[in-house]
Amino acid sequence: MNFKNPPISVLEQKRLFVFDMDGTIYLGNRPFPFAIRLIDHLRKNGKKVLFFTNNASHSPKVYLEKLSRLGFSPAREEIMTSGDVTVEYLKRHLPKKSVYLVGTKELEEQFSESGIHLLSGKEGYADIVVTSFDTSLTYEKLNHACRYIRAGAQYLSTHPDYNCPTEDGFIPDSGAISAFVTASTGVKPTYFGKPYTQTVEMICEVTGFKKSEMCFLGDRLYTDIAIGKQNGVTAVLVLSGETQPADLAVAPENQAPDFVFPTLAELDDQLFGKT
Repeated sequence: MNFKNPPISVLEQKRLFVFDMDGTIYLGNRPFPFAIRLIDHLRKNGKKVLFFTNNASHSPKVYLEKLSRLGFSPAREEIMTSGDVTVEYLKRHLPKKSVYLVGTKELEEQFSESGIHLLSGKEGYADIVVTSFDTSLTYEKLNHACRYIRAGAQYLSTHPDYNCPTEDGFIPDSGAISAFVTASTGVKPTYFGKPYTQTVEMICEVTGFKKSEMCFLGDRLYTDIAIGKQNGVTAVLVLSGETQPADLAVAPENQAPDFVFPTLAELDDQLFGKT
């Protein structure tokens, strides 16, 4: 890998560090000890941390419990998902519209608790279809989604990730599910989460930081890195998850990272010295 990082002072000046989760700070239920160490160092040095995942199959409450259990000591306001961004968009721009959701029970509860009117699939018409990473996916759900979209429903997706990394390898994610729906209906969804602008805008609004004051850290070129490159935010790639060194050579300009580290351990060493 022939990649030369800019001076580490660029990252030393950042005030908000936005971390991807799966593949970046943990794999499944296995935390990376160096990620815990880095985040602890950041907090002790007055930096702010935000955990942002495109994986909307779990609610923020579940991520709070998981991150706490794995040793990251998060506060609730440090956690955000693509599900949060999608819910906020529906509430602001499409209020009182009926929604058919292809998602987990946790995501259904998050939508319902936010006041979004969810359909069962038995209704004859839906204003909107939202698909996500659904580990309870059935053919019936897919059929309902496609039927509503063919009848004119607006199509949204929480995030575009094709695969979710686990301890045992990759499993199909939200982008794979939306690819099925698009293949059947010919309709592409409007995506949320990373790398889309709505996510950056929501992070700025919630945290109060400017884009120049933050950086994104993650393991995927087309989400974690692209959100930075396409929105004027410094993007840091780690090779502990999906992206391999060979992928860098063929990455398009809008997915080319500003920094590359094998893992967050090397970033921690450069920012705070070896301990």
